[in-house]
Amino acid sequence: MRVIDLVATAAELPQVWTSDQVARVGTGEIRVLRMDGAELPWEVHEMDEALMVVTGRLNLELAGLEVPVGAGRLMVVPAGTDHRVAAGSWGTLVLLPAAPVTMAPDPGRTTETP
Repeated sequence: MRVIDLVATAAELPQVWTSDQVARVGTGEIRVLRMDGAELPWEVHEMDEALMVVTGRLNLELAGLEVPVGAGRLMVVPAGTDHRVAAGSWGTLVLLPAAPVTMAPDPGRTTETP
């Protein structure tokens, strides 16, 4: 057993938007990453994905809506839902569980990849 400092772990990552596995629960991975305000491309997962904001803010776009998720909040994106991180997201994000990613077709939106 160990206690994991999620904020410190994210701060030590060599690159933003690159997650690191901090634990396993059953067959699922718990991953942490650092957000830096960049917009990311659309993606879709084969299973539900839970996004927990530890510090900062996640601007999540799905179904044509931007959903702000603040620190201490959890957003569950249902399997098969196209979504992306919109510009302005910053802080520490935890992915529960980390699911395989399939890049979704961009539905007419222009996206710059960091």
